[in-house]
Amino acid sequence: MDNMNYSRFINAVSAARKLSPIRVLTELLQRSSPTMISLAGGMPNPDMFPFECANFTIKGGPSITFGQETMKRALQYSGSAGIPELVSWMKDLQKHLHNPPTANYSPEQGQMDLCVTNGSQEALSKVFEMLVSPGDTVLLECPTYAGTLASLQPLGCKLLGITTDQHGAIPQSLSDTLSRWKPEEAKDPSSDIPKVLYTIPNGGNPTGASMTAERKMEIYQIARKYDLLIIEDDPYFFLQFEKPWAPSFLSLDVDGRVLRTDSFSKILSSGLRIGFLTGPKPLVNRIVLHIQCSTMHTSTFSQILVAELLHQWGQSGFLAHVDRVIEFYKKQREAMQTSAERWLKDLVEWNVPSAGMFFWMKLKGIPDSHQLISEKALEKEVLLVPGQVFMLDSSVPCAYVRAAYSISTPEQIDQGFQRLAALIKESI
Repeated sequence: MDNMNYSRFINAVSAARKLSPIRVLTELLQRSSPTMISLAGGMPNPDMFPFECANFTIKGGPSITFGQETMKRALQYSGSAGIPELVSWMKDLQKHLHNPPTANYSPEQGQMDLCVTNGSQEALSKVFEMLVSPGDTVLLECPTYAGTLASLQPLGCKLLGITTDQHGAIPQSLSDTLSRWKPEEAKDPSSDIPKVLYTIPNGGNPTGASMTAERKMEIYQIARKYDLLIIEDDPYFFLQFEKPWAPSFLSLDVDGRVLRTDSFSKILSSGLRIGFLTGPKPLVNRIVLHIQCSTMHTSTFSQILVAELLHQWGQSGFLAHVDRVIEFYKKQREAMQTSAERWLKDLVEWNVPSAGMFFWMKLKGIPDSHQLISEKALEKEVLLVPGQVFMLDSSVPCAYVRAAYSISTPEQIDQGFQRLAALIKESI
């Protein structure tokens, strides 16, 4: 197997990043002996922090206590890649869930590495800022996550949409889009051939679509042919309703061409801001350099709290918690499906999602949902998201809306769809 040439993907800004000597000191202090005297770091003295100890009550389990020493550590600076025990736990989890071929590679071959990020959103935006230069072409599903469009559009790149259906990106559409280039152009630095494919493989936001194993394998082979990096954005991985879960792109990655983002936002807490980036060590290293000079590190407090919980649970306890979360969202999905059948059957088209939090609905007889949802639905006191915001070109009319079943009760979902139905009937 030929090693990947990662330098062709890294832009000039990312390539110019250097280690922060101050941040290196922080890492050294984490690992230094108790007799080490440090007159180097500019860390504040934790004895001056007003917070002394804390106790967290865990649903259905023993509480977690932060004593004085743990609290001092939780309130202090920490290493940019994440606290060692959380990084180690997550690496073990990734190996258990995905069994990445790259886990046993050398760093030069693209060995699997992992860092902790402020939610998967930080990982995503930093990945784009590492890989994308003005004038580059990025491949992504259409429609796609609005946060990704917000990250990419200011970077001056061209966005090429891949057609999707209820199973996500269509491989033939990806092949057709790439057919204007020859695969060997990937070796030509002057070519404008795309280098990056962005995908949300499970419970896609906004479509709710999930990719089959066969489709992922087809897309991975196309990525090999054209030497694409795959950004696998998978915040709904732990919200897949049917088992066995489809294998991830990371699990298929024999080359070291997958950068995967995971999030604990949907299953532990969105406010703690804990996400993970898993991928080839040479690329993860670049992201850590960026973290060093921007956010510095994810909240030490959040990391220690999550690490304590995960060590208390173990992998089996964590996955049992995930199953409870899945059970809840599955019931929510069924409630939305029942209400959609009751009120919207002849007015709207939709597919039932097998993961995530969203229904993607096409309004019949209404070519553009924007005014209806942004103005009239507000008056009827029902909030949805107009489909335009998920499109690569938001000026083109879009008949779709996104409905989320995560927060509302089944009764609220039912009433909301009743109001939406009345609105559509008035507008046709």
